[in-house]
Amino acid sequence: MDDEVRITLRLPADLHSWLVAQAKSARRSLNSEIVFRLESERGTVEADGESP
Repeated sequence: MDDEVRITLRLPADLHSWLVAQAKSARRSLNSEIVFRLESERGTVEADGESP
């Protein structure tokens, strides 16, 4: 199993509400939704870094 780190995260209320709604529609937990989005963005950033 991958190592995990626990953090405390403060979000604006409207962003939290939006993430909760997105997680619910994708049938994910809020934590899983945040991790999914961060990993997706990381892949995009790494791909952009490989471009000439």
